[in-house]
Amino acid sequence: MSSTLLQLETTELAKALESGIHRITLEQETLNSINVFPVADADTGTNLSMSLEPVLATLALTDKTHLGTFLADVADTLLDSARGNSGAIIAEFFQGMSDSAANEREFTIQSFALAIKKGSEYAYDAVDKPCEGTILSVIDAFSCSLNDQASSSMNISIPVCIAKATEVAQSTLIDTTNKLEILKKAGVVDAGAKGFVLLIEGVSDYLVDGKPTKQPKHIKKSTTIKRIRIQENSENAAFRFCVECVVNGKDISRRKLREDLVGLGNSLVLAGTNRKTKVHIHANQPDTVFKAAGIHGEVTGIKADDMQQQQKTAHNRNGKFAVITDSAADITKEDIERFDIHMVPCRIQFGSRGYLDKVNITPEEFYEELEQNPIHPTTSQPSPGDFRRQYEYLASHFPAVISVNLTPKLSGTFQTAQSAARRTKASGKVHVFNSQNASLGQGQLVTFTAECSKAGLDVKTTLNALDEMVASTTTFALIQDISAAVRGGRIAPLWGKIVNCLKIIPIIRIKTPGTITGDGFLTGRNKLPHKFAKHLAKKYNNKTNLHLALGHAMCINDAKKLEAALVSQMPNIKRITITELGTALGVHAGPGSLVVSVQEYRNP
Repeated sequence: MSSTLLQLETTELAKALESGIHRITLEQETLNSINVFPVADADTGTNLSMSLEPVLATLALTDKTHLGTFLADVADTLLDSARGNSGAIIAEFFQGMSDSAANEREFTIQSFALAIKKGSEYAYDAVDKPCEGTILSVIDAFSCSLNDQASSSMNISIPVCIAKATEVAQSTLIDTTNKLEILKKAGVVDAGAKGFVLLIEGVSDYLVDGKPTKQPKHIKKSTTIKRIRIQENSENAAFRFCVECVVNGKDISRRKLREDLVGLGNSLVLAGTNRKTKVHIHANQPDTVFKAAGIHGEVTGIKADDMQQQQKTAHNRNGKFAVITDSAADITKEDIERFDIHMVPCRIQFGSRGYLDKVNITPEEFYEELEQNPIHPTTSQPSPGDFRRQYEYLASHFPAVISVNLTPKLSGTFQTAQSAARRTKASGKVHVFNSQNASLGQGQLVTFTAECSKAGLDVKTTLNALDEMVASTTTFALIQDISAAVRGGRIAPLWGKIVNCLKIIPIIRIKTPGTITGDGFLTGRNKLPHKFAKHLAKKYNNKTNLHLALGHAMCINDAKKLEAALVSQMPNIKRITITELGTALGVHAGPGSLVVSVQEYRNP
């Protein structure tokens, strides 16, 4: 690339952007390590990398003959893929560039400077409360330098102009440390601002020297920057979830949308157009955000990351690996908190209304909807992107990650997790483990994995121990009302009629290799918890050191009766827990169901 270039064509801009995106991906963990603002959840690098990576496919496939069309494709891709505060701001920055260059076939330095200026204006307007000393300051400095140079001469080299503007942005980046008290206290620059500088550095290096940053096979591990710990900005954060969605409509009023959302949280960013708007906000009630956004159009791409858990993970790392699962696993809230277990939510759909399992719909709310809604819900596995986003984050903070997932006999979740793990580039290695179980059984295996981590065991030892535990973990479910299973297609209507006619209550079992089979039935509805306990006691009367997990679908009194009966009839129980039954079995078992997972426990 010549440093005397006076016009910038689409093909060269695409190559330059590709170089800039690779630069951010390479430095992902460094960005994570300095992330303290607006929340010290150490995920800015992961979010920026995940936001921009889909653009690479757009750069490769889009029509490069027209600059306006090209930038429109980039902006549209970013609207769908943007993650986090900085990702949403960069998406709106490119939307501004796209609108400015809509009729351009190539850039001169003047039209390029105007496009960057428009992008900067859009970025500021997207943020509810713009703050200096952030990515906005760096974008503005870059823009001002470009426009000053463009106004001084008509025949100025675009690469040279970008290189000088990049130097100004670098200087502004250094100054962010002094602009915000929290950055000054931590002794770091703003992570989002540094991410933007990395992007334009990659662009500049390609245009000036023809030296692109190539796609990294592995992310560069941060070795020189210590993990920053800011107590007052993390543990005392006002809002728990980083909530995002896309609103699709014909004529979205972003002013009215902002008015409806601004009181629900902070760090509000709106990016996009009047046909598609990206929402980013920090809030405590994700579903309230989705409902408010739904007034303005169809809501898609819903996401809610638990920032409090991310802060805990980033600043209180214990063990040699992190533990994560999908929300098909049923685990007590106490164990999730105690062992810092991460969870990727499955998705639930009641007609046109979508939910993130255990995020914006609780088990209790789910069963109420299941009883009242004439439309039977469908459940779907998390997307590869859902898994990969969390894998990238955890693998940048831990040397390894173990993901314990739902049996592939019941869902494609395990295969999706494997695919996401293969694409994860962070320095830590992700190991995906087939639980060969679901619900409480899967949950027990997840908890055992977390106990191994807390005990200081390494990955290899833990995976070997897990292999042994799988064969010793079995889940049983007592289905008092099979109508949900019939509605969901798991049981044929004829069999449903036979079961009801005979007045029997079926028991199902999930055991290695993860398939669901019948395990007998009970007759009569009197003392069902006692009868269920007796059924299980017969199977395990010669076993020792048993750990039991109980789950109930809106029948806590029956669960407590079952607990008492099990303790009475099985003196070899060493641990027993009770939790609400999630959707993995609940969508088919329905309200009133009781589930017990029995594990012949071995100390890690």
